[in-house]
Amino acid sequence: MEINQAFAILSRAGGVHAARIITEHYGTMSRFAVWRAARALRHGVPVAKIIHEKWFYGIPFYTNKYTLDPRPDTETLVESVLRDWKKKKDLHVLDLGTGTGCIAISIIMNILGATAIGVDKSCRALRVARKNACNMELCSQFSAIHGTFKHANLHGEQFDVIVSNPPYIARGDKRVNMGAKFDPEIALYAKHNGLAAYEQIARYAHSWLNTDGRLYLEIGAGMSRAVRSIFTSNGWKFIRADKDLGGKIRVLVFSV
Repeated sequence: MEINQAFAILSRAGGVHAARIITEHYGTMSRFAVWRAARALRHGVPVAKIIHEKWFYGIPFYTNKYTLDPRPDTETLVESVLRDWKKKKDLHVLDLGTGTGCIAISIIMNILGATAIGVDKSCRALRVARKNACNMELCSQFSAIHGTFKHANLHGEQFDVIVSNPPYIARGDKRVNMGAKFDPEIALYAKHNGLAAYEQIARYAHSWLNTDGRLYLEIGAGMSRAVRSIFTSNGWKFIRADKDLGGKIRVLVFSV
C-alpha cells in the first residue's frame, strides 16, 4: 500500500500523530498491516504496543504486551541516580522489577564501566530486558535474573545503587488511563492500597545494598509521606525527594 494511503487510514483511526509515528517506523506497509494497526488504534492500543518500540532517555527500547511501556516520568529516576553517581566508575546497579530494562540500561549507558542486574518475576519480561541489552551491545554489562522483591536470588551480591519503579497503583484507582489496560497488571497494581511492593523492598533490600550505597524509588502522586514512613520505620535513612517535570514528587532516595 502507498504510504500516503496508509497514513490517511491510520489518521482516521487514531489521529495524525499516531499515523506519522507508525508510518515512519514501518515505511512501506502491507494492506493487512495497515488494517491491523488501524484496528488496534480504534481499540485504544498505545502506539508503542503497535510498533513494539518506545523511546526512553533518548534510547529506543523494544516493548511488548508483557512489559510496561517506559514513561517519561520515570526518566526522573535515571536523572536522580546520575546526579549522584555520574562520575563514579564501575558502578554496580540492581534494578528491582526491571521490565524492559530501560532504567538500568539507561544508567549504565551513561556511566563508564557500570554494570547492572535486572530482577523480575516475569520470565517474558526478562526476555525483553535481555533483548534490549543485546540490541545496545550491553550483554556483558547487564544480566537479567528471575526473582521478586522478597527473593531476588542474588546469592549475597551487593550493589552501589538499587533502583526500582515497582507496581504502585491501588486496585480501583480511577486515575489510570485507557492505555494502561494494555500493560501487564503485574507491573501496575499492588495490594495494600498500592504499597505492598514498597513494604517488601523496605524489609528485604538492606542486605543487597553496600553500606555507602543508595536506594532510588519511583512513587505515584501523593504517595511520598506513606512510602517515606514505610522505609524510615524499617531503618532506612531518608536522603531527599526529587520532582518530575510536572512538579510532582516522583523519586525518593534512601540509604542504609
